[in-house]
This record gives sequence, C-alpha cells and structure tokens, in this order.
Amino acid sequence: MSIKTALIGPTRVPAISLGTWSWGDKTWGYKPEDLPQIREAWFACLEAGYPFFDTAEVSGMGKSEEIIGMLLKETPEEERKKVVLATKWLPMPNPMNWSFFTPGIVTSLRASLERMGVDSIELYQIHSNTSYFSYDAQAKQLAEVVKQGLAKQVGVSNFSQDQLIKMTAACEAHGIKLASNQIEFNLARTLPLKNGLLQYMKEKEITCLAYSPLAMGRLTGKYSAANPPPSGRRFSNIPMDTLEPLLEVMRRIAKAHDVPVSAVALGWVMAKGAIPLGGARNKSQAEQNAKALTLKMTSEEIAELDENALEGKTSLWQQG
Repeated sequence: MSIKTALIGPTRVPAISLGTWSWGDKTWGYKPEDLPQIREAWFACLEAGYPFFDTAEVSGMGKSEEIIGMLLKETPEEERKKVVLATKWLPMPNPMNWSFFTPGIVTSLRASLERMGVDSIELYQIHSNTSYFSYDAQAKQLAEVVKQGLAKQVGVSNFSQDQLIKMTAACEAHGIKLASNQIEFNLARTLPLKNGLLQYMKEKEITCLAYSPLAMGRLTGKYSAANPPPSGRRFSNIPMDTLEPLLEVMRRIAKAHDVPVSAVALGWVMAKGAIPLGGARNKSQAEQNAKALTLKMTSEEIAELDENALEGKTSLWQQG
C-alpha cells in the first residue's frame, strides 16, 4: 500500500513528521534511561517510511538535537540519506551574538548543525514571533542561511496571519520564500481553519506543519475524564469530559479501520492539507503514528469529525 507524502516548498517529504520535543526535555520527564526506547522509536520511523524529524534548539536546551546527532551516527548510510531534518531558532537576545540585539540566526543554526552532526538541514524555522527583532532583520539572516547552504528552506512557527503577511513580504524583499508555518492544529484546535490563516497559507503555498496534533495525548484514546493526562500539558488544555463526544466518534472510526485512535487524529490533520508532527517516545507510539500514512477515511467520516471538533483558542506564545 502506498504511503502518503506532502510538499514543503519544492521538496517532497513524508506526510507526517515525528516531533522530538520530548527527546531530552524535562518537560516530558526525560531521563537518560529513556534513550533505548527513543532509539527504537527512531528506527521504527525509518522502517515505517517517515524519516522526517522536527526539533528545536530549546528542546532540552539542545539535548534533543544531540540525541538526533547520536542516532544519525548509528544509522546506516543509505538510510541516513533519507532522513529529513527540521529545527528552530528561539528569537531571543543571545550574548553569544556579536551584537546582543541582532538576530543570531546563522550562529544559532551552526550550533544546531554541530549538535546534530550535519552540514545542512531541510528546514530552519523561527520558533515564534517576538518584538525583539524586526521582520526585516530576521528575513535578512534567513536569506543568509539559504545562501550559505545551511538550510534548503526556511519557515516560521506560531505566526498569525498578520504576522505571516509581514514576514512573507520581508523574506520576498530579500529574495527568499517562506516554506512553512508551524502552528498548533488538531481536532481540539481548529481555529486556524476558521480565522483565515490556513486559507492564506494555501494561497501563498506555505505548508502548515501541525504541532501537537494529538493534543498532547488527549486525542490518543489513552486518557479520559476519569484518567486525565498529567498536569503541565498546556497546549489544547481542554477538559477531557468536553472532549468525550469527539473521542467517541474517533474511537468508532478507528475501530472501523482497525487503526489506533491516534491515527484518526493524525489522518484528519493530513486531510486538511497539513503535515502533523506526532510525538513518539518509544517504538509502539512511532508504529501507531505510522498507521495514519495508509489510513483512508471517507468524506462522511471527515465531516463527522469536523462536526465534533473544537475551535480552541490563541495564547501569548501561539498567535497562529
């Protein structure tokens, strides 16, 4: 059975990516003893046909990138050539920059590449929109990233439509095109569908990378009102009893297709033209995510999910 793919700019990539925030980050309770399971998740992704990994310099303060670098060294050369990597720069003043209030995008990317042990990556992203640096200053350095061959493409994350319009114009003024905008988008947060953001991105051919497509575990079928997820999972922070009507529909569709509930959540995101970044901390979770690559839901099933989905909201750190 064929595996779905998608486009980021001119590059064809697997239709889902594995988000590695939990790899090395204490937010998710990471400890060194987790490495064997993370290693199994990595190779499960490769075997299942989605060797696409998204990380960030702030994830574990570089630890996630270091783990990816370690796993790349353990990967046979032919398989390593298939790996697609994306990471992000946190737009905050950094004393390591030659000028404290100048975006250190090039410097930060070089540090990320060193941690991962590679010369370049597919996609480099601005992690969020802040007031520290102008759009023009950031776009100028993004253009330098592409010029130097450190990343094939550049994108942003957590940008609203207005912010994206400004950054798109700034990038075009420096001769480059934004390839993506990474936002929280899932069945518990459909706001980007309703506020015009996804439509604008479609018109500008800016790929939507959907982080937290499983609503930080709330859409996996693992949790319920009686068994809520651990505290601190701030994205899609919706009470489980509110999600229960949606989860009931998801369970029924999952049973009809003999797939995990998580595959339905990821499949819906793909049906909306976005690339979901599903997390996985072990082989089983990675294999469950992979089920979405071959899932074919009917238009009626998609419509029923739409009817039961929630709108969600924005926050200080996620304007998109």
